[in-house]
Amino acid sequence: MSTRALRRLKGKQRGQEALDLGDLTSGDSPEEQAAGAEEQLDTANVSSPSGRNSRKANKNKAQKNFSNLYELIGDADNEAEEISADEEAEKPDGNKTSGMERNENGDIEKPDQKKEGASTKSSSGDRVKKKKKKKKTKVTSEDRKGAVPDDNIDLLLENLEQTNGLSLQTEDCGGSDRKSVLHVEHRNLNPETELKRYFGARAVQGDQRPRQRNRQFHRTTWMTSPKDSWPRFSRPGISMTLLQSKDGIQYFTFEHSRDYQQVQFKFLDAVESMDPNNIVALLQLNPYHIDSLLQLSDVCRIQEDQEMARDLIERAMYSFECTFHPLFSLTSGTSRLDYLRPENRAFYLALFKHMMFLEKRGCPRTALEYCKLILSLDPDSDPLCMLLLIDFLMLRSREYQSLLQLYQDWEEHRNLSQLPNFAFSTALCHFHLSQQEDIDPEESDKRRQKADQTLQNALIMFPGVLMPLLDLCTVQPDVTVTSHAFFGPKSRIGQPPALAELTALYVGRTCSLWREAAAMLWLEESVKEVLHRVDAKDPLVEDCQNKRKQRYQSAPRNIHRHVLLSEIKEATSSLPLDVTSQPVMGFDPLPPLDSVISYTRPERQRVGASNESTLSLFFRSLLPNFNLQGGQRQEDDMEVARAGQELNQEVNRLMVAMRDMLANIRFQEPPREDNPYRDEDEWD
Repeated sequence: MSTRALRRLKGKQRGQEALDLGDLTSGDSPEEQAAGAEEQLDTANVSSPSGRNSRKANKNKAQKNFSNLYELIGDADNEAEEISADEEAEKPDGNKTSGMERNENGDIEKPDQKKEGASTKSSSGDRVKKKKKKKKTKVTSEDRKGAVPDDNIDLLLENLEQTNGLSLQTEDCGGSDRKSVLHVEHRNLNPETELKRYFGARAVQGDQRPRQRNRQFHRTTWMTSPKDSWPRFSRPGISMTLLQSKDGIQYFTFEHSRDYQQVQFKFLDAVESMDPNNIVALLQLNPYHIDSLLQLSDVCRIQEDQEMARDLIERAMYSFECTFHPLFSLTSGTSRLDYLRPENRAFYLALFKHMMFLEKRGCPRTALEYCKLILSLDPDSDPLCMLLLIDFLMLRSREYQSLLQLYQDWEEHRNLSQLPNFAFSTALCHFHLSQQEDIDPEESDKRRQKADQTLQNALIMFPGVLMPLLDLCTVQPDVTVTSHAFFGPKSRIGQPPALAELTALYVGRTCSLWREAAAMLWLEESVKEVLHRVDAKDPLVEDCQNKRKQRYQSAPRNIHRHVLLSEIKEATSSLPLDVTSQPVMGFDPLPPLDSVISYTRPERQRVGASNESTLSLFFRSLLPNFNLQGGQRQEDDMEVARAGQELNQEVNRLMVAMRDMLANIRFQEPPREDNPYRDEDEWD
């Protein structure tokens, strides 16, 4: 660094004199100055009386103290901190400074130091010293002001909680027992992190280099990475607000602006038209409308365009993340969103669909993070019933200890053992832990015994799981198993409807985990042991049978919603009739019956198709200005309108029947003259 730059950093002007290194020692603490003064007196007694050697020794001493010249810039702040600490220590007792003297600026100096400083300083050194002293007093006054709140920081935090209503997350908050389960890591939300772990960074990224020309700069997000092929992002009209903060939990909600509400009404009209092109046209005008992105993603997935379907979901998630509240956290597990509000449901559905794409893509660890994120948004009601899926993702990502910890923490208040997926997944988890190579033989035996006991209890509690599981695994069971009444067809037929739905969901989802040879041999041994216990009339068998009869009579609405979103055909076929008979929309499947509606859709003004006769419609098709009634009459007879509607329905049915008849007509081509195989009497 040049002398000019040093001069600017020190705050000096160009015309000021250079500061001698010997004068810089005066910025030291009083103890160091006293020690330096004693060393100078000693060297003066030993050296020649001329005094030149003493000045050289003093200069060498200064150069030893400052080996790096650039450290001199921050010495004033360090000195101020040391002096302020000494003043705070000496402030309560004024008698301790009896051997000291205070100068005009409040600094403490020893008498010897003061005399020596008066004899050695020049006029220019006095000016620099005064500037330094003024700077010291300013820093010490600021330290005095900042020392009081540092001592009472707990009181300040409590006052902030009371005034603002925002409580900090501590270990004693309401969700402390779920913190280990619902904790989400930012780096695991990116699927590239998992893919790099499997295949390496070079295989994932390849030779991709960011283009510098025409490059769009997007906001940094955690869940998705914006693509240059996306439309230019603009605020879609969604915002997030904080409703309340209670016991360390923050409750948020999304809100729609007036313009976004109008777009939402147009989207509902497009859905009712049953034409996906209307949704595409709406997205061209509003490229970041959430429900349109979700609905069109389902259409692309049905048409087997998986890449486009996934891209639309990622665009919806990016739109959501750009509207997050500053206090909303994805990783803390203390942010809540109420599923009863329609504005919040789209965020749940976007996360769920993105999680399913990640699981099919081969990223179970990333999908597990999103599963925990969805569960943390509303762990009490669990609107998408993520507890039916989290065990499968933990087994696929080999998070065995996390699964056992979840089961241990939540079993007491959620009865996870009554769910077939947790009953079998915990047993499978103990089995995989016993098969690890780096485990002690004694620990392995304990794990294996625990796995055997857990699997046998699961088979006794849910006997209807075995035969469908073996069927999907393409395993032919033994005759003793198929002929036994406990695992026979009667066990599946006599299941309550809710239990049949849970069983079909678990079997259809986790059959791939049981296809391993070691797991199948272990299952075979456990089945034989269960049959022995059943024949011996184990009291647990009768107890589990009574539990199955009393429970699982009807499944809650969130389980039906989870089955519809999972799209597992074994479970979908077991849904009750009241669910399958009603229309299910992809952007809001099975909405809660007690929804909290913030705004309502205005009633559409229907054209007089419902209260006009067929003859009137015919004349209207010929003459658009024709109006048989001459105006809107409020006293129209409802019976006439109903009769006209029924007539329209009959005409439509007749048209459909005629269309089908014409489509099925096949005309036979007449035979050619040069056909040698022609029958002579065919056309006679």
